[in-house]
Amino acid sequence: MLQACLNGVRDIRQHHRLTADPAALAQEAAKAVAAGAQTLHIHPKNPQGKDTLEPHYVASWLGAVRDACPGIPVGVTTGAWTTPDLATRLKRIESWHELPDFASVNWHEDGAEEVAGLLHARGVGIEAGVWHGNAARLWASSPLRNRCLRVLIELQEIPAEVVGIEAVRLLALVREHAPQARVLLHGEDTSAWAALKLAIEWGLDARVGLEDTLLLPNGRRTAGNADLVAAAKKLLAV
Repeated sequence: MLQACLNGVRDIRQHHRLTADPAALAQEAAKAVAAGAQTLHIHPKNPQGKDTLEPHYVASWLGAVRDACPGIPVGVTTGAWTTPDLATRLKRIESWHELPDFASVNWHEDGAEEVAGLLHARGVGIEAGVWHGNAARLWASSPLRNRCLRVLIELQEIPAEVVGIEAVRLLALVREHAPQARVLLHGEDTSAWAALKLAIEWGLDARVGLEDTLLLPNGRRTAGNADLVAAAKKLLAV
């Protein structure tokens, strides 16, 4: 499975295809799907371009993307940075009236168990974000471990030459406790393309998009999400 991560927490000034307008992002989503993306991950924004979990913004962003990409599963972030106060974060998620198909939960963050439990109770798929060994161990000990849609092994911005070492370590921790868990491996900026190539080599789910990188494999600045998805599809075809 190839997922397109369309915007992420990046400042909208970092690329001309990043936007605070859900209609504009929906156009990006449609182009990414046409290029080969099978699922979509988005960060709903407020008019100032900041990530938000407020129900009316989540609904407007999901609605715009779903209208542009009918039948394509769409997920959102629940990152703690969107709403640092846990009680408020949970209240906002509980108040969502337009539900995503899935949502990512960073397992090292305060309140991950509560957020994941609420998502599960509401019928939203859980993507368990594992950024490092401690997060993997916390996830492994969670009663919700087997209720997750997939595990996101998220390699941070590390040199490409050490991506394999870190990926092997984190994948081993996940497989030790959940051998059958579906895993999506991805990186960030310097680790993005090396991680995607490993995901293909190992038969794991993969993702690419402006959240993870602004550059194509050749180092050229990308024109947008569709450009990145097309480059990933070429690697998948090799």
